[in-house]
Amino acid sequence: MIETVRASDGVALCVESHGDGPPVLFSCGYSTTRENFRPQVEPLVAAGFRVLLWDYRGHGDSDAPADPAAYSFEQVQDDLARVLDHFSPDAPVVLAGFSFGGAASLHFALRRPERVRALVLLDTGPGFKNPDAQQKWLAQVERIAQNVETKGLASFVESRAAATAIGRRPELPAAQRAARAIAAMKPHGVAHFGRRVSGPVPGCIDDLPKITHPALVVVGQEDEAYLRAADVMAARLPNATKVVIPRAGHVTTIEEPEAVNAAIVGFLRSLPS
Repeated sequence: MIETVRASDGVALCVESHGDGPPVLFSCGYSTTRENFRPQVEPLVAAGFRVLLWDYRGHGDSDAPADPAAYSFEQVQDDLARVLDHFSPDAPVVLAGFSFGGAASLHFALRRPERVRALVLLDTGPGFKNPDAQQKWLAQVERIAQNVETKGLASFVESRAAATAIGRRPELPAAQRAARAIAAMKPHGVAHFGRRVSGPVPGCIDDLPKITHPALVVVGQEDEAYLRAADVMAARLPNATKVVIPRAGHVTTIEEPEAVNAAIVGFLRSLPS
């Protein structure tokens, strides 16, 4: 079932709901959509969980405001809260986030710990502490923004960037579906989101010990950009378990879904009732 949740400024946020049971909300990476989690839906529903997939503003089937001022990290945190309040107003939710979605989930757990049951952190990190590293990331996001503005998102998923958006095996049906969803997005929404949200996302490395929720840290064995981040989160989060997915790069959810699904289901089943 697909529903619309209205943000505080009226922006329509697209959310899918599947199954019953304890809810798990999946938040995607920058410049991807909820379609990146399609391989997780059926196995988690079969295991007795309610799967929620949503698109950020400027992504997927959510609204993409033309005004850059409609995009901020604070607004996205509020959007996330409204999605949770709509689907689970009385009970905390497991937050599962890929790449940028993991960083957004960590920040939400710090701000609203009572709304979070546990965290599933997929090929992600807690942001940057080193100013030089932050500047390099901002430069990379700016290149992505300029690329999608000038060449479009169909070109984006056919470029080298595809490896971090749909995975390294574009022939897979799940990768092809994810690519089509990305190609259909509005370039201005992705560009605004990059420059104003995912690029300047604040780091929270020093605050990780404050997040006491059970946490599953998942990283691809060949996701070189995030291996160190996974180690840091596993070491500093008080109740973290780390799982390395063999033969996988950045997009583990598509490249090796069976291993990822087994890790997530096992973790969810281990949570206290």
